[in-house]
Amino acid sequence: MNKLSSIIAVIIFIFALQSCKKQSNNDTKNVEIVDSLPQQKIEEIGEEIEESIPEEPNVTYPKTGNKITDFVPYVYEIQYEAEGDLNNDNLDDVALVFKHKKSNVLKRPMLILLQNEDHSYRLDKFSDITIPLEYNDYDYKLYDTENISIEKGALHINLYGGGASGTFLSTFKYLENDLILYKMETYFGGAGSHSSSLYDYEKSEVTTTETNTMQENEPTTSNTSKIKRKPHLFEKTSISDF
Repeated sequence: MNKLSSIIAVIIFIFALQSCKKQSNNDTKNVEIVDSLPQQKIEEIGEEIEESIPEEPNVTYPKTGNKITDFVPYVYEIQYEAEGDLNNDNLDDVALVFKHKKSNVLKRPMLILLQNEDHSYRLDKFSDITIPLEYNDYDYKLYDTENISIEKGALHINLYGGGASGTFLSTFKYLENDLILYKMETYFGGAGSHSSSLYDYEKSEVTTTETNTMQENEPTTSNTSKIKRKPHLFEKTSISDF
């Protein structure tokens, strides 16, 4: 009898052990995996990235200064600088292009400083649209090469790019007290053709040229149109949108 009781006890123990294993497997299947980085933290990180892009500064520039650096706000640094006589008074004037210290997707203000006889400077022209942004929102540099210069009473602003960016060669001159766009050359290249245009304020005309590169002899067509002479002021002219 004792032997039979022992056998029954062993059988019950085996069934109980198998039941525990099944319950353990079911519990494992129902385990919920929790992300180690809560959603709130992700949202906070996104907000920090957005906040890291500064807003366009609200700057008031001085009307006069003893030196060039007197006109440079603390949020900017000088990216390009050119010296030369712009208003034909035999004094070297200055053209400045600023770049924000913490961002390359903000506007680049441009200042024209005319030199006084005591070698101080006065702010004569300001524009934050004449020269375009350096990078777009995708961190792509729009122009491979950029430069400014002052030669023979003219301000030259040149942007060299390929494809859709194009190349812009602009010349500004003083007409009495206004600094106006005097000439503009543009060049664009693409699949199957490339084109160019020349704007001439003095001649009051625009010449456009297009070359078909799909044909072996690459034929070129050109057209010159007379336009109404209208001064385009430096402070209101965007080179890349002209």
